[in-house]
Amino acid sequence: MLRLLYETGVRIGEATRLQFKDLDFEKHSVRVSPEKGSRARELRLSDKLCAMLKEAYTRFPKPLPNQKTVRTYLEKTRKILAKSEGNPRYLNIHLHTFRHFKATMLYHQTRDLLYVQQILGHKSISNTLRYTQLVDWKESEQFTCKAAKTLEQASALIELGFDYVTELDGVKLFKKRK
Repeated sequence: MLRLLYETGVRIGEATRLQFKDLDFEKHSVRVSPEKGSRARELRLSDKLCAMLKEAYTRFPKPLPNQKTVRTYLEKTRKILAKSEGNPRYLNIHLHTFRHFKATMLYHQTRDLLYVQQILGHKSISNTLRYTQLVDWKESEQFTCKAAKTLEQASALIELGFDYVTELDGVKLFKKRK
């Protein structure tokens, strides 16, 4: 369960409501039902996580534990880590910390806030900004972002040196290093 939270960034409530029908082992993906008014979304799973979930679902009728069980497991694990490593900062790790970590890492890798918003299922970009505020970008890593609704606009942006990033609601998004 912790690996699922870490790798996908889903909310704990979304993770504990997953059912076998939500997993697509051929596409290595999971369909996440929305929680807290967010959007339904399909997320990629690593080969390792996909294999772990497949094995769990063949062994147990409901392999994903409830929220209380997961929280208890995490509390015990972080206490053991804090004591064995002599680092009390492990005690600051909570289930929602995995979601923040996933958002921060995705933003660091893609520098695409709209993509992170889509993965997290946020309706508002301001919520996504709260998740990624920990990243301190250097001046040389900043981007100029532009949107194109038509083929002509997209062609003009490419000619100006912009790179295509993604498409959202029929609008193509581009970025260029400053």
